[in-house]
Amino acid sequence: MPDLNLYNTLSRKKEVFKPLNEGKVGMYVCGPTVYGDAHLGHARPGITFDVVFRYMQHLGYKTRYVRNITDVGHLVNDADEGEDKIAKKARLDQLEPMEVVAFYTRSYHKDMAMLNTLPPSIEPTATGHIIEQIAMIEKILANGYAYEVDGNVYFDVVKYNEDHAYGKLSGRNIDDMISNTRDLEGQSEKRNSVDFALWKKASPEHIMRWPSPWSEGFPGWHLECSAMSTKYLGARFDIHGGGMDLVFPHHEAEIAQSCASDGHEAVNYWMHNNMITINGQKMGKSLGNFITLSEFFSGEHDKLEQAYNPMTIRFFILQAHYRSTVDFSNEALLAAEKGMTKLMAALETLEGIQVSEDSTVNVEDYKKKFYESINDDFNTPILIAHLFDAVKQINSIAAGKGSLNKSSKEELTQLLSDFCFDILGLKKLAVEAQDGLADDVMEVVLGLRKIAKENKDWTTADFIRDELGKLNITVKDSKEGAIWTKE
Repeated sequence: MPDLNLYNTLSRKKEVFKPLNEGKVGMYVCGPTVYGDAHLGHARPGITFDVVFRYMQHLGYKTRYVRNITDVGHLVNDADEGEDKIAKKARLDQLEPMEVVAFYTRSYHKDMAMLNTLPPSIEPTATGHIIEQIAMIEKILANGYAYEVDGNVYFDVVKYNEDHAYGKLSGRNIDDMISNTRDLEGQSEKRNSVDFALWKKASPEHIMRWPSPWSEGFPGWHLECSAMSTKYLGARFDIHGGGMDLVFPHHEAEIAQSCASDGHEAVNYWMHNNMITINGQKMGKSLGNFITLSEFFSGEHDKLEQAYNPMTIRFFILQAHYRSTVDFSNEALLAAEKGMTKLMAALETLEGIQVSEDSTVNVEDYKKKFYESINDDFNTPILIAHLFDAVKQINSIAAGKGSLNKSSKEELTQLLSDFCFDILGLKKLAVEAQDGLADDVMEVVLGLRKIAKENKDWTTADFIRDELGKLNITVKDSKEGAIWTKE
């Protein structure tokens, strides 16, 4: 099995991936807080960790992929005050909170399916694991790393830092955090400004509440992932993923909760994808600059020049390394659409190539390059560059410059299928748009050009080729006839 190098956010370096249990991989990814339509920022972790999931399965690992749904406890700010995001949406829309959850969970699943992401093995919800969260709080209290005040339970960050290193994931210093954190109104009951809530006593108007040993209330946002990941993946598991914006405070708090509860860290490798930006600014609901995925698919947004196929969105995101930012623009999406179409067209061309006795293609060289790129911390842009090297050679062979024998064609077809479809998760939707009328029209046009060539009417043949070129349609002559692609 090839060495897979992962960039571990905790160690800040690439490490050779070694699963904790031979032949098995446990992966937990922070999913959405379901109070609104999914936007392009949600697509990034969905696609990033879908590729990780797919590749682990491709390598033969029995992989359990857990992605949570946050449906309680995520307040409108990260300071343990304010209204629950879902409760707020329910109040504004005059709905029950679980109606909001059900509606936007279905919407999220639909969008992820459109992007061809595989469903996780388990998709737990915070509200479905209140008992587990209460049990974890009780352990943290018993171990002396939390305290209760008037029905609220807070994690004692300063006490924890005496025995462990709080801030190790984000690289923050606790003294600096305390000096730079102002005391917020209503938080005087905390021992320290950096402490965070494990359980909050519900105010009289708060809808979502559960009984606990301390009060009727609800769990803090950070707690759900610690409780659910260990429930389904064990006290130690392989990979924890999520967006880079979750490193602090969410994932930092998770590390602290696991150590305070069980005496050790739970996660072996931390992976974080970077942000989607628009004009250099993070795209997100809180900033009001987001475009929903459904708007991308329909084209119904004033910042969009057209509707975009879900596979164009997926290909656009995969063209950048997951740890790099991706800046949205129509130009970038149109370029991704063009590249995706070219890639899919080459796969169709490969199917139609007639085999020869000899082969000018070194399939093993492509295989080596493909695996080296994906094993280098999932470097999908380098992988895509190598795929286009193969595209260039396929089109050259189709034009009569090179050959493929039977075994090389079969091996190359399988290799490209593995990486394009099984690992990168692409689908042939871009090429399907050429089917039907477009194919019929092009068959007629190329038929006329063929007749012109047979009659040695080179002027007409060249005229047809050149006019099609003005429409970004490339015509290439091969031994089997003319082949056209839309650039």
